[in-house]
Amino acid sequence: MSRIIVGVMGAGRDASAEAREAAFELGRLIAREGWILLTGGRNAGVMDAASRGAKEAQGLTVGILPGKDTEGMSDAVDIPIFTGMGQARNNINVLSSRLVFACGIGAGTASEIALALKAGKKVILLCCNQEGIDFFRALGKENVLVAAQPDEAVLMAKKLMLT
Repeated sequence: MSRIIVGVMGAGRDASAEAREAAFELGRLIAREGWILLTGGRNAGVMDAASRGAKEAQGLTVGILPGKDTEGMSDAVDIPIFTGMGQARNNINVLSSRLVFACGIGAGTASEIALALKAGKKVILLCCNQEGIDFFRALGKENVLVAAQPDEAVLMAKKLMLT
């Protein structure tokens, strides 16, 4: 039986401190569940924070990288997947994930959320402003959930995995 892969998406260099802190804790909690963490793999923002959190808890991390080599890759990525696709890799990120956590919101994250919803995936928003929440709920209806804290997000994910 294959292991569960969950995606944590969020901004890179422009990620807020709140989103980075939430992503770090989310990564730790994901690893404690025995799930594999998948991110965009870069050494910035939410991607790096989630990967570092998972590694701190001895988790396994996968990075779907935009380039063809390790340039800009997080040191906390165990399994790098080089796409050479730039932002087009976002579809790989969401299709490879059982569900998607989105920490914060930015243009790249918004594209990942939209792609996840288009694919019928569940998305759990964390550190997202009300405008973003309203927009994605209008698009995704019951596939969009909102968590106030990382532990609440993981609890929601566990319940979703049982259904």
